[in-house]
Amino acid sequence: MYSLLIKHFFKSKIVVLAFGILMVLGFLSIGTGKQFLTQKQEVIAKAKIEQKKHIKIQTNLHKNDLGLLLYYLKFSYINPVSSLAGISIGQSDLNSHIQNVTILNLEGQKYNTDLVNPMRLLVGNLDISFLIIFLFPLIIIALNFNILSEEIEKGTWKMITIQGKSSFNFLLKKFSIRIGFVFIILGLLFLFAKIILEISFSVNFLKIIIISYLYISFWFAICFFVIMFRKSSNTNAIVLLCSWLLLVVFLPVLANNYITNKYPVDEAFTMTIKQRDGYHKKWDTDKKETLDKFYAHYPQFSDYKLQEKGFSWLWYYAMQQMGDDESKKESNSLREKILKREKLSKQIAQFFPPMQTQLVMNDIAGTSLTNHISFLNATTEFHEKLRLEFYPKIFDENSANSVNWNNFTPEIYKKNSSTSWVKNILPITIITFLLLLFGIIKLRKI
Repeated sequence: MYSLLIKHFFKSKIVVLAFGILMVLGFLSIGTGKQFLTQKQEVIAKAKIEQKKHIKIQTNLHKNDLGLLLYYLKFSYINPVSSLAGISIGQSDLNSHIQNVTILNLEGQKYNTDLVNPMRLLVGNLDISFLIIFLFPLIIIALNFNILSEEIEKGTWKMITIQGKSSFNFLLKKFSIRIGFVFIILGLLFLFAKIILEISFSVNFLKIIIISYLYISFWFAICFFVIMFRKSSNTNAIVLLCSWLLLVVFLPVLANNYITNKYPVDEAFTMTIKQRDGYHKKWDTDKKETLDKFYAHYPQFSDYKLQEKGFSWLWYYAMQQMGDDESKKESNSLREKILKREKLSKQIAQFFPPMQTQLVMNDIAGTSLTNHISFLNATTEFHEKLRLEFYPKIFDENSANSVNWNNFTPEIYKKNSSTSWVKNILPITIITFLLLLFGIIKLRKI
């Protein structure tokens, strides 16, 4: 019986079409991931070379004035791209992975992004996570919506029950064939992704595989639950497609609008204005007032006094510091609201597996908004370290030759993952189990 069911399944045109669609789009998604990784890795590799050239050129031009030299010098801070980002690009195409910062006011530099064709951003990326979350459920629906109703409509269901065969086992066999088919295709795509994207078999890669299979199981559970009500094929198809539209499209949009309205980020504009005013208005402000605020921020530099006449780098960099200090409140508020948005979205996503799966995959791949905010926070620390190293040298009027520039190579940001794996997979596991349980109870009654 089982072999006959398998042969009958693979004779269906829907199966051939589903296989073709998933494999073609799968290779396209892997190609998109590969292109994304290659682009980011090339930029990071060039940054390491270009910083060395940049320092050499600028030190030759301004070797007698360290304050002027550091006005131009940029130092690279790199957020490395994991090969897993090729599976789930997330928001990495919008956020820069390299911060090239001077020791001038930082807030105006932190939010610079890469130059990317806006039309490409509008279209979006067909990565593997998109394929799993959006397209795999449609294939599962197409394969399963008439698994029982077709037998009833053709009149073969009565023959099965009359012959004394277990209808429960019969349906489970048909269902298991479809599960095996989809699981094998997903496994093949992950295998090709591992080879093409050069992903090492790590714990994080295994986590992405597990959450993907759990998500696929969730959609099989929905199909199983719906078809057990013994409605017509048309009704099943409509109910399942509406479920897909609701869970994958409508509810995420609704949640996004709710979160955006709950935590509006008006501070983004205010911070930009205050940061610029905090710097530009100091040209017309008493220098002593500027320096008093600078000494309050850096007491260790209070021994450096302002020269009476002429231009002073002490005053100039104190003025730059004020741009950051006077916009600090808005900057902190902006960051807190963004983190609150991310936290609330994760809380809401626990009840909606498509959202949950996307957020979990982004977290694991290091392409989430939380990861980028952490990188920006680390950039602030990196920038502060540069200031504390160079301020004394500038104020002492050292020459550029007094600094060993070979020590200044691009620094790499080290990611810290604090997400709970059990907490991430528990909601989708419970929802899937409950759907299967109710479906089995309904099938037993049949």
